[in-house]
Amino acid sequence: MKLIKHLILFAAIFAIAGCEKTNPNQTIEPTQTPPQKEFYQLKTYIFDTDEQLAATEKYLSEAFLPGLKKMGIKNIGVFKPRPSEEDTLKRILVLIPFSSLEKIPVVEEGLSMDENYLAAGDAYINAPYDQPPYRRVESILSEAFEDMPFMATPKLQGPRADRIYELRSYESATEALHENKVDMFNAGGEIKLFERLGFNAVFYSKVIAGPKMPNLMYMTTFSDQASRDEHWKAFGESPEWEKLKAMPKYQNNVSHIDITFLYPTDYSDY
Repeated sequence: MKLIKHLILFAAIFAIAGCEKTNPNQTIEPTQTPPQKEFYQLKTYIFDTDEQLAATEKYLSEAFLPGLKKMGIKNIGVFKPRPSEEDTLKRILVLIPFSSLEKIPVVEEGLSMDENYLAAGDAYINAPYDQPPYRRVESILSEAFEDMPFMATPKLQGPRADRIYELRSYESATEALHENKVDMFNAGGEIKLFERLGFNAVFYSKVIAGPKMPNLMYMTTFSDQASRDEHWKAFGESPEWEKLKAMPKYQNNVSHIDITFLYPTDYSDY
């Protein structure tokens, strides 16, 4: 039975490698069903010490990301918060795209059977209880928006440390108001406005599992802080936004906003 289980798992892993895509224009074999949209896992590693952070970075860069890529998972983003007096918590955020929710447990079990992954990540995987490589790991699962069903990888110039990856979380007072805000992005044209103004969005998504719900999350990117500020100024002054925010149907659909400024690590895919 154990052999059969492993054979089934290997078949599933090979299927992932063959069909895990984030670009709807890529060629897909006729026998495969192309994904209609992506799902995203956002993992946040929280640290108490610099030693924990270094140990986890070694694991991510040398074991976790190579292991995922071997299984066909591409365009993995790894970010750190930009230095701030208000936000001093040590963190690393990892954004992983999946073509379906079913892929997540298959990938996790596949990693547990990958000898290269296990060897490269041994110090992290088998860390003693009194020397953990992090304080805690948080995970959020989300579903891509209708008007942007697949992740985009922005092409930014300049040093990575100067880049601004702006992660926004919009909470709503009720599920109905949350759906209303999602509609504002899609049918209302908010995504199209971001596109017109060159916000270089990575993804827009509805959170389906996480500590703060109902809410949505999205990420836009800029070459530096000045570019970010200029883009948001243009957004706030645009005729489209003035019209959209005044529409009675879209009133009071956001109760709280969290904004996190990030920059990509050297081993991030974008």
